[in-house]
Amino acid sequence: MTSLTTFLAYISCIHWFLMAFQACVVLLKTSIQRRGTELNSVSREGGELGDGGAEDDPDASVTGKGKSKVRPPNPSAHGLALALRWVEAVLRLKDKFDAIWETAFKNNREIESGLNEAFESFINQHPRASEFVSLYIDDNLKKGLKGKTDAEVEVILDKSISLFRFITEKDVFERYYKAHLAKRLLHNRSASDDAERGMLAKLKVECGFQFTVKLEGMFHDMKLSADTMQAYRDHLSRTTAPEVDIYVTVMTSTFWPMSYVPVPCTFPPLLVKASKSFEQFYLSRHSGRKLTWQPSLGSADVRVAFKARKHDLNVSSFALVILLLFENIGEGESLAYEEIKDATGIPDGDLQRNLQSLACTKFKVLRKHPSGRDVNPDDSFSFNADFSSPLQKIKISTVAARVESGEERKETQDRVDEERRYQMDACIVRIMKDRKQMTHNELVNEATRQLASRFLPDPMSIKKRIEALIEREYLERCDDRKSYNYLA
Repeated sequence: MTSLTTFLAYISCIHWFLMAFQACVVLLKTSIQRRGTELNSVSREGGELGDGGAEDDPDASVTGKGKSKVRPPNPSAHGLALALRWVEAVLRLKDKFDAIWETAFKNNREIESGLNEAFESFINQHPRASEFVSLYIDDNLKKGLKGKTDAEVEVILDKSISLFRFITEKDVFERYYKAHLAKRLLHNRSASDDAERGMLAKLKVECGFQFTVKLEGMFHDMKLSADTMQAYRDHLSRTTAPEVDIYVTVMTSTFWPMSYVPVPCTFPPLLVKASKSFEQFYLSRHSGRKLTWQPSLGSADVRVAFKARKHDLNVSSFALVILLLFENIGEGESLAYEEIKDATGIPDGDLQRNLQSLACTKFKVLRKHPSGRDVNPDDSFSFNADFSSPLQKIKISTVAARVESGEERKETQDRVDEERRYQMDACIVRIMKDRKQMTHNELVNEATRQLASRFLPDPMSIKKRIEALIEREYLERCDDRKSYNYLA
């Protein structure tokens, strides 16, 4: 009887222990979700991210003589800071609960699972989590890793991946990451090639080869372009070289996230001659290919003579074309906005941003008439011969946001939705080709399972894609109206 009483008491203790353990799991998850919801709320209350602002421009404006004056904070910089603060706050929260998990619960797997569920829940409640995590990685790979040891770099990359694991919309993250990577590669802004490769390797481990194939293709294009330019320079050493030295990056259209339709721009004769020289060389080595120039993605180094001294300016290709218009006009003369537009052929949006960069930001190499921050069609511009700066080399960044505006975000989401329709169609056809016949629920469940590594599809969206495939005669309904047959 005593033994039975002891046994029952032992069972009761285990029962109460399990109840207390489950209560700890629930309390930890509740605490994380509450704190995470507060972080999301604070992030959203930070205001809508701005539509513009110089990408690398500080918050202080500078006159033509280099004297600073206070102006309102850059909305783009505010948006980037908001994204970085949210990610860093989430990482601090994760570090805190990871420490509790390791010390108090001795790495218990059930506790770990509960913590991960809580983090995944509130992170995916934030509508811009994918963009913010990509911006955090972009900021670190551009400048945040400078001066850090290999071990410290590895810690930052591992923390980034730990947040990436929680994101369910990995296709949205991929789109943002691809765009940020393209800018780092094209503008030579990566702090470390090893860190870039390391991040790529971690993404491949998490999501497989298909997730990173286009990212790896971008790195491959950069290497091939370097080899091509070396061969081009060897070719020029044996012929008459053009007056303008150019460096061309040849991008495979299927790898890079840029639009295939080039932004129009009328190059001056010097640039036309240089571009034709490279084009003839490249096409002589690669038959059957077509080169489409993308002036909106290029940059240029140009030496400009002012009254005080000469400065080496690094500007966008569009800004170079604009500056060359002022080469032969007299002192005190100006060009109207419409004259500049007609001479360059640059669309209004790009033209206004580049004129704003040259005349309204930190380094005012042009003067805008009348003066002001915004560029309007009735403005005119003149060359600022009185410009001076203690710097010999000056980078004039194009006025553009590092974070998306509301309209750009909508366009991104529309492209993501379109890609998802294609992916759902391909997944459904692939499943039905293998199974031949399936019920509706089985097909929806299997499609959801296979697509979960990219995004979490809505069952109604899958149903719509099934209807579309029936109309296109890939599938047909069975007599019971609850099953589908694959049509070869």
